[in-house]
Amino acid sequence: MASRRDTVRLATAAVLLFGLPLVVAWALQPPRAAGPCVLASGPFRLPDIQEASGLAVSRRHPGVLWSHNDSGNAAVLFALNVSGAITGRVRVPVRTRDWEDISAARCGANDCLYLADIGDNQAARLTIQIYRIPEPAPSDAETAPPEIFNATYADGPHNAEAMFVVGDDLFIVTRDRIGGVYKASASRGRDLTFQRIGQLGLAAVTDAEASRDGTTVVVRTSHEAVLYRTEMLTRGGNTPYLRIPIDGLREAQGEGAALDGNVLYLVSEGRLNRGGSLLSLSCDLSRRQE
Repeated sequence: MASRRDTVRLATAAVLLFGLPLVVAWALQPPRAAGPCVLASGPFRLPDIQEASGLAVSRRHPGVLWSHNDSGNAAVLFALNVSGAITGRVRVPVRTRDWEDISAARCGANDCLYLADIGDNQAARLTIQIYRIPEPAPSDAETAPPEIFNATYADGPHNAEAMFVVGDDLFIVTRDRIGGVYKASASRGRDLTFQRIGQLGLAAVTDAEASRDGTTVVVRTSHEAVLYRTEMLTRGGNTPYLRIPIDGLREAQGEGAALDGNVLYLVSEGRLNRGGSLLSLSCDLSRRQE
């Protein structure tokens, strides 16, 4: 009987030793669906972008995404392919304070990146900065010197982590309980005053980005990615056409979002000294809510 008990114990130990890690790994995997979307790829670990914040789809280079670290890190743009591999590191010759977002858009006849140094946890910054640069190539060592826009809000300081660009117009969505939308035009010089044009009713917005074709703006929180028609949102409207629940994806700290066609890209910060992560969802945008 002792031998039989020993055998059972050994079998149990083997299950715990070899089976438990597999169960834990399975449990940590994100589900394959999120509302009208299915997991297309990832999550891929981003070891060099531990505090991944903003995300933008390149306008110049198909298949390239741009991301960056949050405050306290060097001003470096990371070029990623859609599998999360870093294909370039491009220095930006500025010193940022709280760089929270990046946006891609046309600027005149060129393609540009807008770097949003707009974080203000204490709502105490008298001015915030937005940097505009011609979009570099992933192989570049350094960007051109940026144009610097110094900006204020007409109604006083706000904390924000989300900005998107449509034409010459810049839009900031505040990180608070309401998601206020503010607008200013880069065509009016280097000193900007953001005027409030609406609110989204979203708490703790962490990113916003216009789609590559310009028809849609995605706004994300920790819990959902919310899609708006660009024309409606930029006029002060706040009715989304699609809400995508993303809690089940189990991101460590969801931050960035970008939309290219029916593919939604999401980045997250890492935890416990682990890198951030990138995943993509393929979405059925025909399931639009009006």
